[in-house]
Amino acid sequence: MTELAATARAFDACELTLARKFRGLRKNELAAAVGVTPAALSQYELGQSRPSPVVLGKLALALGMPAGFFAHGHPAPATSGTAHFRSLRATTHLEREQALAFGQLAWRLMAGIEKYAELPLGRLPQVMLPPDPGAGDVAAAAGQARIFMGISSGPVPHVVRLLEAYGTVVMLLPEMSRRVDAFSNWYGSRPLVFLNPAKDDRARSRFDAAHELGHLVLHHDAEPGNRVVENQAQDFAAEFLMPRGEISAELPRRLDWERLHRVKRRWGVSLKALVYRARKLGIISEATYRTGMITLAQWGDPEPGGLGPAEGPVLLGKAVELLAGTGVDLDTLAYDTGLPAEIIGEIIRAAEGGRPRLELTAP
Repeated sequence: MTELAATARAFDACELTLARKFRGLRKNELAAAVGVTPAALSQYELGQSRPSPVVLGKLALALGMPAGFFAHGHPAPATSGTAHFRSLRATTHLEREQALAFGQLAWRLMAGIEKYAELPLGRLPQVMLPPDPGAGDVAAAAGQARIFMGISSGPVPHVVRLLEAYGTVVMLLPEMSRRVDAFSNWYGSRPLVFLNPAKDDRARSRFDAAHELGHLVLHHDAEPGNRVVENQAQDFAAEFLMPRGEISAELPRRLDWERLHRVKRRWGVSLKALVYRARKLGIISEATYRTGMITLAQWGDPEPGGLGPAEGPVLLGKAVELLAGTGVDLDTLAYDTGLPAEIIGEIIRAAEGGRPRLELTAP
């Protein structure tokens, strides 16, 4: 029996749906590419019928996947279905599905790696907010998270590394998903956070990572995209990075930009976040806040006094390096996961935080 015939007999409808979403294709587009009707493709994805070996070969070719990818037996995470995208209106449903599918493939690679190496467990603090939480409840949750994660006082040295130490896989969104802002989701027991590499700014990357941590800690069943939920994640990030009990004494009561720059460097947050925080804590007036925002808008983006490049992840990349030292190479991971080398490479690059890569050619 040929590989295509064997895979057709063991066809997994969910794998077809996953591959299609990852490639950003609608059902009718994929159906046209392989010469079947949209109704037939829907039946394949619903598990009501199986493609013939010939059609399966065309599907594999159109989706850039090995035939074995579509067979039963590959692990799949139990996702909550409540991935928190920053704005549902800024991106299409297809783009969000593509980003989520990329996350599922990244999780699959992690599962393949964990056959050979023990990685940090996903052990973020879980906080239950009251039915109608106020600002104090969110601030208290951020304080609990700091204590749980070993930050008793002062600035968080490196937000992304902290998330990784507690088992969160942090990745940069690949080229195909750059229109999607930062988002987070639980894939089984493993939390994943995706940051947009277009924001190559340390202060913004730290705040984005803390914002997504807020979703993972607070919003287990909350409706994604809800403005209230997004505001809670923003308030969580502000308290997590700039605790009220410590930052209040350092914030000026007027727009002293020299002093604000010093506070920015100490706490690793933007001037905009500091001015907003000062207004939120009642340290400056609404009129002063508006003046500050006008000044920052005039200065443009990026704002002056940059803190350097964005914080980048290392967990998955180091895990791959660790396995390579034990003889487990990318070909082994490709065989175990059913993922083509091209996709494994894309996932690893996304998880290396855009670190420069030295390449030498023989003379």
